[in-house]
Amino acid sequence: MKPARLRAVGLIAFGLSLAVLTMLFLSDLVGAHQRARAQSPHDPRPTAEAVPTPAQEAPAGPDAGGGADTAQLQRTQVSSQWITDQSRRTGIPARVLQSYVAAEIWAARQFPQCGLRWNTLAGIGFVESAHGTLGGTSVTAAGTAAQPIIGPQLNGRGLARITDTDGGRLDQDRDFDRAVGPMQFLPATWQAFGIDGNGDGTADAQNIDDATASAAKYLCNGQRNLATPEGWTQAILAYNPSDAYVRAVFDAANRTAHASSGAPLTPPQPAQAGTQPPATDGAQPPGFGPSHQPGAQPSTPHPGAG
Repeated sequence: MKPARLRAVGLIAFGLSLAVLTMLFLSDLVGAHQRARAQSPHDPRPTAEAVPTPAQEAPAGPDAGGGADTAQLQRTQVSSQWITDQSRRTGIPARVLQSYVAAEIWAARQFPQCGLRWNTLAGIGFVESAHGTLGGTSVTAAGTAAQPIIGPQLNGRGLARITDTDGGRLDQDRDFDRAVGPMQFLPATWQAFGIDGNGDGTADAQNIDDATASAAKYLCNGQRNLATPEGWTQAILAYNPSDAYVRAVFDAANRTAHASSGAPLTPPQPAQAGTQPPATDGAQPPGFGPSHQPGAQPSTPHPGAG
């Protein structure tokens, strides 16, 4: 066979292999979606046990697209027994789990098309900060990190270079930006999407109620539908543009879903602080989301990319 034909055959074979891998990945997502819909028509990718009817109905909040809006998660109360049971099953601290669930309920009212589920927020929260416990801290009864959760300096050394945008107000760094809080928001993204999730009059990135409500607002932005494989993947990529990050969040959310139904699964171990995928060169890309690790998109996922 001539070299030109050999090259052509090789390219065709490579293309077929890539297509097969893509089909397998989408099949995995679609399969999970079909299992989810068997439980509830609103379940997204991947699914978790459905949230029970709130013990106290929350009034519809202000338009989430507005300025000084409040998620009013403090009025969305799910059965404390359900929270206790799910915390035991999943290993998520009850106070943090309460915020994930309340954010799902709030998002369902504010963004009916979104289909965001609490275990997706839990997947992000695990990858970003081990549910608010990164570095040995914890979330207090008031919902605020006992010790501020602040990511590494984005100074271009192995990470993106993002010079200071907030005068150090959020991240305590006047030279370069850092991601902050249990859901790891960059200061500029927090300024655009941060909201008051507990009705105390302040949007605090270190508060789990505020952070999860803001993450829900960010994920649902732009009429995304997280009940589809494409919409779910696009939302997570918006949070952190890395295939490795998508896989890490998917795995964590999927494990949470299994654990929430009583399946005996060993939870994954969170990444060590400062572990990130390769950073892109240059400035922050347009539309870059809350997370602090802008990275190339490696073909092989590395859990703990967040």
